[in-house]
Amino acid sequence: MLVRLLYASRPAEQNVCDVVQSILQQSHAHNPQNGITGVLCHTEQVFIQVLEGGREAVNALYGHILRDPRHKDVVLLDYEEIQERRYAGWTMGQVNMSRVNPSILLRYSPLPVLDPHTMSGKMLMALLDELMATASIVGRI
Repeated sequence: MLVRLLYASRPAEQNVCDVVQSILQQSHAHNPQNGITGVLCHTEQVFIQVLEGGREAVNALYGHILRDPRHKDVVLLDYEEIQERRYAGWTMGQVNMSRVNPSILLRYSPLPVLDPHTMSGKMLMALLDELMATASIVGRI
């Protein structure tokens, strides 16, 4: 059974670039052997991550993230069984969302800033889907 998990957190350290690189390096080493795909979106103030894969593998990884000292204020925004993956080609894509157009954010958020802690998981997934469909964000493997 495949599941998709969406969570948000805040970086525990101020050097977000180094933290993102560390998370991506660990993801690229760990995720393929565990059948996990997804995307890590970030700004200087927040991480948003979508994880897809088998239920046991995704749950175990999320448990690890909850204990990871690189994250604070971790909140589960959405968890669902899925028929197919959205990020099948990405062991872990990376998206810097600092430059997302505020008018797009206003369609899904109370304010024109990206703050997933004030958004529903469904709205955040809709925002990510729109940004990917319009090529406003492009990840890398």
